[in-house]
Amino acid sequence: MVAVLGGLLFGYDTAVISGAEKGLQAFFLSAPDFRYSDFMHGFTSSSALIGCIVGSGISGLFAGKFGRKRSLVFAGVCFFISAWGSMNPESYLLPYGKPSWNLLVVFNLYRILGGIGVGMASAICPMYIGEIAPSNIRGMLVSFNQFAIIFGQLVVYFVNFLILGDHTNPVITSIGQGFSQVVSGDPWTISTGWRYMFGSECVPAGLFTILICFVPETPRYLVLTGQDGKALRILTRINGSEVAQQTLNDIKNTMTEKTEKLFSFGFMCVFVGIMLSVFQQAVGINAVLYYAPRIFTDMGMANPMMQTVIMGVVNITFTLVAVFTVEKLGRKPLLISGSIGMAIGAFGVALTFANDSLSTVTMLSIMVYSASFMFSWGPICWVYMAELFPNTIRSSATAIAVAFQWIFNFIVSSTFVPLFNMHLTRGDDFGHWFTYGLYGVICVVAALFVWRLVPETKGKTLEDMTKLWRKQA
Repeated sequence: MVAVLGGLLFGYDTAVISGAEKGLQAFFLSAPDFRYSDFMHGFTSSSALIGCIVGSGISGLFAGKFGRKRSLVFAGVCFFISAWGSMNPESYLLPYGKPSWNLLVVFNLYRILGGIGVGMASAICPMYIGEIAPSNIRGMLVSFNQFAIIFGQLVVYFVNFLILGDHTNPVITSIGQGFSQVVSGDPWTISTGWRYMFGSECVPAGLFTILICFVPETPRYLVLTGQDGKALRILTRINGSEVAQQTLNDIKNTMTEKTEKLFSFGFMCVFVGIMLSVFQQAVGINAVLYYAPRIFTDMGMANPMMQTVIMGVVNITFTLVAVFTVEKLGRKPLLISGSIGMAIGAFGVALTFANDSLSTVTMLSIMVYSASFMFSWGPICWVYMAELFPNTIRSSATAIAVAFQWIFNFIVSSTFVPLFNMHLTRGDDFGHWFTYGLYGVICVVAALFVWRLVPETKGKTLEDMTKLWRKQA
């Protein structure tokens, strides 16, 4: 369960920006030495995702060379430094509270560093859980990683809400040519509020870094590095002595080669993993999670931050559905049914958004869309990342697949606002229905992909997956 805290870091960091970004934008709009454009703000809001791409990309190298446990400790340290630095980017070197180009660069570097930690944790935590958990409960335990992600998002929604308190977010409006201006704003929110939001990340980061030091290394990594005795002791603690020896023998039989080429088990093995990651993000869920307050504001909701908290509660509730059904129903049925539910929700939003008489339907459609993701693609994709790849290529294949996940996360989150604001004629809502209609179509394609190409991994050992892909290669 300690490793699951890595998911909490993931969720906390991805959602903290939703409460902090307006105050941060207003702060840098007052910089005297440069004009803070909408593009700069988009980059600053999503700069952590660049670090996530890097972190997930190097996770395989770190996990293979230094082990799963030490790599997670490093990830926690990166995240803690980032949280502290994002709260105080001046770092006692630049003038405090004075926005400038240099301060913007430093702030983004801190956010990228945190992203590296989150990216590494997002790839290695499911790998760690998958390698150390018994096969009969592995899906449930990996699903808890997604539960932790959503719980982290819910926690930070509450934290941001409490930090904001009686203060208000600034009102910012576009003035054309890619620039915005502050119409009104609470001085405390602009100067201090966003710092507290980013600084609150120090708590889960510090807790994760300390606790991960007390968990064992995974048996499969220990076998890879010739530490069979340690591996057997850990397997005995988890499975009992009789099962432990058999599991150890199975692991050793699939690891006759410590390293194999990425495509040793065929192209489809890696392709399926990559596409699962791509679809998890291409369905557009993070555009909703990152910009939830803005979306609810556009819908005319009186208290968008409270609506965001409600959505967080719905998300965590439906994540529990996956946790308690993944071993009974299997992985594929949950993915397919979730894709269909998301498509219905996305098409519902597309058809009713900006129609005041149907605002309740729009809200319900968003909830259906989000809830369907939370019991399917959210947790189950991570389950597949932990189970799908053979032992000898798991580190590298998982790293590549998760890197694609973060790449498409960045693409979706950075394109959402331009797509959402598209107009065919002045004042129409073309962008609203087009964006969610596009996400709905992608959901349908995702369901067909899973139905035709993705194998069921329920009840299979990690060594069984080696045999499955070896036959198909």
